[in-house]
Amino acid sequence: MDKLLAGRHLLIVEDEMLVLMLIEDMLEDLGCTSMATAATVEQALELIGSHDFDAAMLDMNLNGDRTHAVADALAAKGVRFIFATGYAGPDMRDGYADRPILTKPYQAYQLAAILAQFFAPEPVSAA
Repeated sequence: MDKLLAGRHLLIVEDEMLVLMLIEDMLEDLGCTSMATAATVEQALELIGSHDFDAAMLDMNLNGDRTHAVADALAAKGVRFIFATGYAGPDMRDGYADRPILTKPYQAYQLAAILAQFFAPEPVSAA
């Protein structure tokens, strides 16, 4: 599992520096060496517009700003993403109820399990 993210490029959208550092450590433990980070909706949208990502982690609230525009931009590019939040409630994921959510604080194994689903090899069909 430690090489799960080898060769993958991930976007982390998080405004809390300590949380960001923990996420980076978790992703590095999974083999990720290519990450971009954004602390605001504007930074995230700029990165999404100028880079290709294999997956993203998206805090649902950046200093009081909802991140729905970031979710929309990721979805439009076909990028799989995980919501991360310290809040709960069904309306938090309006339009994206099918996306995985990690409730803070979460453990590395929980993040790894979701990412393993994202990057599981496609089953080979017998023809």
